[in-house]
Amino acid sequence: MGLLVPIREAGVLLPQLAVAAYIRRMALRKGVWILGSMLSAAALALMALAAATLSGASAGWAILGLLILFSLARGLCSVSAKDVLGKTVSKARRGNLMGLSAGIAGAMTLLLGFLLQFAAADDTSSKLFVVLLAGAALLFALAALVIRFIIEQPGASEGGGNALTVAIESIALLRTDAMFRNFVLVRIALLSVALAPPFYVLLLQSSSGGDLTGLGLLIIASGLASSISAPIWGRLSDRSSRWVMALASAAAGIVGLMTWLFAQIDVPLLQGPYAFAALFLLLNIAHAGVRLGRKVYLVDMAQSDTRAAMVAVSNTAIGIAMLAGGLIGIIADLYDAASVILVLAVGSLAAALYALSLAEVSEPA
Repeated sequence: MGLLVPIREAGVLLPQLAVAAYIRRMALRKGVWILGSMLSAAALALMALAAATLSGASAGWAILGLLILFSLARGLCSVSAKDVLGKTVSKARRGNLMGLSAGIAGAMTLLLGFLLQFAAADDTSSKLFVVLLAGAALLFALAALVIRFIIEQPGASEGGGNALTVAIESIALLRTDAMFRNFVLVRIALLSVALAPPFYVLLLQSSSGGDLTGLGLLIIASGLASSISAPIWGRLSDRSSRWVMALASAAAGIVGLMTWLFAQIDVPLLQGPYAFAALFLLLNIAHAGVRLGRKVYLVDMAQSDTRAAMVAVSNTAIGIAMLAGGLIGIIADLYDAASVILVLAVGSLAAALYALSLAEVSEPA
């Protein structure tokens, strides 16, 4: 359980340092975004096929391998999207745009949660997941079509070169740019928030005796959190993205401490999926703030000629840290999910304090 999020995210993050070198050769970079979207669609479509035709361990390994492919494809989208965003949207409007898009995505997730929660028992079979995976593939294909209509101005392309050489030069940013180095360290600390959600699901499973009937409620909570909070976090990020990171991380820490405390004193709160979903809602509101805050901070901090390199270096560093952070699942094996949540909660509070030490880069309109 502890390695699922790292496997999904590391594929997105680790290859970006090499990919960025090639992207910097391109005056127009939305094509990389389109390629990543189409590869993501293909990986999801193959997952749907595997779910429909395979079973047991063969299905599990096939889908896991395709998940790695999906993660690598998303890495292309990630390293190009921020660069295109920086070239096409003005500085004081980026947070609002990302908040709005995340809110719409959250509303769609909310609908998915209702589907899973209230679907008939015989519908929650592999057929339902085939439909969901196929639907996700179609959405990525649609995204690639929409991205074609973005009007992108040509940018500098002289920064490209040999992937290894450019990677070494890019890593040097961690040594020469103190502001960027501090941001990367803060982002590593903020992994305490990103790694927490699977252990809330695990805690719900253990408290309900392995019953997964509350899974739909958790997805509803996740979608509701994004839809109601992301637009607000986005506007606040345009005012001060570092404060958004600090407040959101502190909130995640407080929710984690509350959850651990309720688990220790065996409060009936954790016995019912509805009350547990409320805690998950608060956690995901905080997670939405952390994600938006650090994205806006990076885009605002970087210049047009360094943005792709900074995105790639920071994502590569986070990918390595994410894989290491996946080992925290050992704590769940040795103790329980509540203990992991406690450790991550303390880490979230420390990350909040660290985020406040960052320099201010926002320029409110």
